[in-house]
Amino acid sequence: MRHAGSAEVKSGKVRAHAASAAALQARSAARLMTALLTIAILVLAAWPLRAEDDGIIRSHGYSYFGELKYPADFEHFDYVNPDAPKGGVMKRYSLGTFDSLNPYTRKGRANGTLIWMTYESLLGAGPADAYGENYGLLAESLEYDEDKTWVIFHMRPEAEFSDGTPVTAHDVVFSHELFLEQGLPSYSIAVAKRVLSAEALDDHTVKFTFAEGISRRSLIDQVGSTPVFPRKWFEETGARLDESRLAHPPGSGPYVLEDYEVNRRVVYRRNPDYWGRDLPINRGRHNFDEIRVEYFADDSAAFEAFKAGEYTFREETDPKKWATSYDFPAVERGNVKVVELPDGSPPTPTGLIFNLRRDKFSDPKLREAIALAFNFEWTNASLQYDLYAQRHSFVQNAPHEAEGVPEGAERALLESLGDLVPREVLEEPAVMAHESQGERQTDRRNLRRAMRLLDETGWEVGDDGMRRNAEGEPLTIDFPIPSSFPSTLSAAIEVFAKNLKRMGIDAQVNSIDSAQYTLLERDFDYDMIYESYIPFLEAGTGLHQRYGSAEAEISVFNPAGLASPLVDRIIDTALESESREEEQTALMALDRVLRYERFMVPTWFKDKHWLSYWDMYEHPDPLPPFDVGVLDFWWVDPEKAEALEASGALR
Repeated sequence: MRHAGSAEVKSGKVRAHAASAAALQARSAARLMTALLTIAILVLAAWPLRAEDDGIIRSHGYSYFGELKYPADFEHFDYVNPDAPKGGVMKRYSLGTFDSLNPYTRKGRANGTLIWMTYESLLGAGPADAYGENYGLLAESLEYDEDKTWVIFHMRPEAEFSDGTPVTAHDVVFSHELFLEQGLPSYSIAVAKRVLSAEALDDHTVKFTFAEGISRRSLIDQVGSTPVFPRKWFEETGARLDESRLAHPPGSGPYVLEDYEVNRRVVYRRNPDYWGRDLPINRGRHNFDEIRVEYFADDSAAFEAFKAGEYTFREETDPKKWATSYDFPAVERGNVKVVELPDGSPPTPTGLIFNLRRDKFSDPKLREAIALAFNFEWTNASLQYDLYAQRHSFVQNAPHEAEGVPEGAERALLESLGDLVPREVLEEPAVMAHESQGERQTDRRNLRRAMRLLDETGWEVGDDGMRRNAEGEPLTIDFPIPSSFPSTLSAAIEVFAKNLKRMGIDAQVNSIDSAQYTLLERDFDYDMIYESYIPFLEAGTGLHQRYGSAEAEISVFNPAGLASPLVDRIIDTALESESREEEQTALMALDRVLRYERFMVPTWFKDKHWLSYWDMYEHPDPLPPFDVGVLDFWWVDPEKAEALEASGALR
């Protein structure tokens, strides 16, 4: 997610800052529109990539449509503090457990370990003030033909792993092939179809060749963003990418693994010999000497530890705590800051997701009936202190959010898909989350409507009051949640289940430990689950992984198992778009059709981040549009840190 802006909230007055849902939506839309308009202006003055006389494009970075905000001689990203001091400690927390330091396997649990900080790729992560752009990191430059049938990366010869061995093109090829052979099937199958070969032309030059007859999207940026591992370490240890392990290969990134204690903590140290510390892409970034993650079994224990200074930075997810609990002594003394940083990006599409791999959920009328059991208005007022707005779209408040009946270019696109498009998609407004009366948990009007829909689908009420199909099988819903869930979220799901029971549905919410929950997720062993998809500001082949049919049965990125030929065609159309206007039209149609499929009951969102931290951290002001950047470009004020320690406020 990317974030914007800053506004401090004084202790003891948090509740006064709760806004109505309509106001939240309006502010979020305004911020996002401002950010996108800013980017549009920047694009007009961008550094376009143009083919030279030989038809080859050579550049220091990559953007699919050919615009880069930063020129080849840029000194640093605009939003960072290039003179930010290095030093200090960032202490964060994570809930649950971990038993692996390998995040790329389906086995084991690398929950919250931040191990990604030790790895790098040919292209660095995109800047937080531009979308869809990447600049050279391990690679100093790249070249590719106009049709994007191949790409060559020219690597920086000074790049090295933390053990001092050089990063070479052979490591790049090895890492690519390792992901194809041992990576998640939904990833490896998709990439193998698109990338025909990876070849080390010499020690610091690597070439990728792409398949013909496919979209050019997510090819160059895909291979350029793959983590690079040391081939030597894997060959010497015999380690596999698909195994759970605590052994960790050296990376080339700014941080190295310093220490860990399973289920207690993970500690990273900034590498003083980091090869890339003086690169323009890294100036003003990676400022902490140490980053620690402390683990807690539940959020109550974690919150008490924060109050005591056992860790020093917390992003709050529980509205009850945010509204009522940030008045402890350290806040009152001014030792802990409580701030709201507005979020300018579309909110993550999170909600109550149906497992469409289960035949009982095949009828969209049934899914609509079940959705009516969720009462956002009551939940927000009674459990969430009116701090949230109701989410309707997969790209809420973005310019390409579908609204009303399709018109213009969007309607023409949908009509071009013929019989794949249901009449309702063309003739009816985009599906919106239903409204509920907030005075009580159960909206009787919605309950009656849901009962009618259930009758129509053949799930009738038996003598025992339970819904059964023609074969006499009861309608059951198993809804697992991890025991580390915030209490407010657990309560909201419990109320949803109670309303389902009033409809005659046997709904069971089962709280289980984090490790067991991870296994259920990976094996799709649930009826419904509280999970997320991704918002989409641009097209990419990752859309097929998350919303497409080809890997729906096996993709951990598609918790619903959504498999729709119409969705597939629209994604393909977005991938084949030749301008940003065509791309946005296709993405608007995608949002419309995803909502029509009703595979998720949308819940809520907020347009800001709730942050609290011991008063020694600083950040650029203003922040960039697309990232709050705590681990990226914040820093420690050494005088404030010394004052906290001298006063005894921190251990």
